[in-house]
Amino acid sequence: MTRNSLDLEKAPGDTRVVVAMSGGVDSSVTAALLKDQGYDVVGVTLQLYDHGVAVGKAGACCAGQDIRDARQVADRLGIPHYVLDYENRFRNEVMESFADAYARGETPVPCIACNRTVKFRDLLKTARELGAEALATGHYVRRVAGEGGPELHRGADPARDQSYFLFGTTREQLNFLRFPLGDLPKSETRALAERFDLAVADKPDSQDICFVPNGDYASVVQKLRPEAVEPGEIVDMAGRVVGRHEGIVRFTVGQRRGLALGGREGTDNDPLYVVRLEPATRRVVVGPRSALGRDEIALYDVNWIGPVMTGALDVQVRVRSSQTLRPAAIELTGAGAVVRFAEPEVGVSPGQACVVYDSATGSRVLGGGFIKRFE
Repeated sequence: MTRNSLDLEKAPGDTRVVVAMSGGVDSSVTAALLKDQGYDVVGVTLQLYDHGVAVGKAGACCAGQDIRDARQVADRLGIPHYVLDYENRFRNEVMESFADAYARGETPVPCIACNRTVKFRDLLKTARELGAEALATGHYVRRVAGEGGPELHRGADPARDQSYFLFGTTREQLNFLRFPLGDLPKSETRALAERFDLAVADKPDSQDICFVPNGDYASVVQKLRPEAVEPGEIVDMAGRVVGRHEGIVRFTVGQRRGLALGGREGTDNDPLYVVRLEPATRRVVVGPRSALGRDEIALYDVNWIGPVMTGALDVQVRVRSSQTLRPAAIELTGAGAVVRFAEPEVGVSPGQACVVYDSATGSRVLGGGFIKRFE
């Protein structure tokens, strides 16, 4: 039998697909496209935190106005729509771990935690319970058929690619997931929203972390982990005190702005960067840019969906979501990995993700992990 557009051997009308609808234009167009192609579409929106946090806040997702927007789109398309209360799961799996990471002197990426837990683990389970044969999202990544099964690839539009945030997707999840927008530029998604007459066609993209009002993540961490915002010393690499701070949560490795050190006696006045955070002593260690270079890093909580490998493998990596790919080599070590850069990498921050791509094209996501604290 001919496979349908979702790579399933059933007619679209006999194929139920759950669409994760956040209330934004991307997930709304995803639902509209699949409905237009004749699939049995069910929209599901996750309520992830208290409505009151998001009311009147532009650019949030998964609460308040966004839930109403998702419901309005579902009504326009004539599809069933369910709102699931995942607040407790989201707080435990995402917000609490976010605060814990900052208290450890790390720089977390909560969107990765959200995708790995409440979305691709819990929502996927719910989709199966609803009788769906696929869970579709509005992410700009591609699911490509490979010799060993489906592969995860970067989105066709480099400016919109979201593969960095989805490295934790497992092989089993990838079998069930679909990404209908992966081959589209954002401009075409907007045009489709206009064509389908969706009220969210001109809705701005979400910019901030969804549960962090106005980007003030320090206030969120202060509420959850007050000890992370206790004041302390800023010291140079020789241990000399060069300033004071109001909490290590306000700093990340590689940061230059916001140090407010002014002139410094007994040390040179070249620009200083955050080199290391020491949560036990509440110290922020600063030094010259040259002190930031790393030849290699260790990763923990590694997810590997690439080929079986022994020894080191030449790859391309990125240690920040907006970074261009860098040549490197990776070697798996049980549940962890070691990444060796072809050239020293500047500004590597513990807690961030290092995502690994194939060396030939940089298209296929092979996996990744989280950067360990430096010794």
